[in-house]
Amino acid sequence: MNILVVDDEMLIRNVIKDYLENEGYEIFEAENGLEAIRVFKEEKIDLIILDIMMPKMDGYETLKELRKLGETPVIMLTAMKEELDKLHGFDLGVDDYVTKPFSPKEVVARVKAILKRDGKIKEIYQYKDLMIDYKGRKVTIDEKEIELTPKEYELLTYFISNKGIALSRESLLNVIWGYDFYGDYRTVDTHIKMLRRSLGKYRDLIKTVRAVGYKYETE
Repeated sequence: MNILVVDDEMLIRNVIKDYLENEGYEIFEAENGLEAIRVFKEEKIDLIILDIMMPKMDGYETLKELRKLGETPVIMLTAMKEELDKLHGFDLGVDDYVTKPFSPKEVVARVKAILKRDGKIKEIYQYKDLMIDYKGRKVTIDEKEIELTPKEYELLTYFISNKGIALSRESLLNVIWGYDFYGDYRTVDTHIKMLRRSLGKYRDLIKTVRAVGYKYETE
């Protein structure tokens, strides 16, 4: 599932990207409206998160151009709270609004709601007899549910969404525990050890990458 995040502030793009990648989405970025239109034309985009106040072309003008290209769902990011501004956006075809400052988890929830409404959200992952029910946050092996802590589950789903990619301990700390977490890399190693133990016969799917971190890799 591909999501385009359009905002001229890199920090905001990075935060949204990290949270959505943790849910298994592939993220494309643009820092202004012109770049967003270019990316949209080049990639298959399932949903757009679009800031209003941007240089070169603001969110409303960008949305007008995007609507000429299709009906891809759009969530607007805005610091504006006035009702008329929101009504203007809905008239142009906005699907939802998120007002800054926002909770990244709220953005994730709204993305899921829109994609589910449009029938695009993936609810099941399966590799052999390892199955993940994303909706129910349930993991089974050989039809038997395995008990994972919340952090083990987040680690597993993040690894799967980044299959074959070596993930550093630092990036895992930032995404799973958050930028304001003050633990060290041993926290990651400890939870990886726990996750491997929980996965049993599939423990080797999570491989150690020397001097980097870990990656999830199937046959």
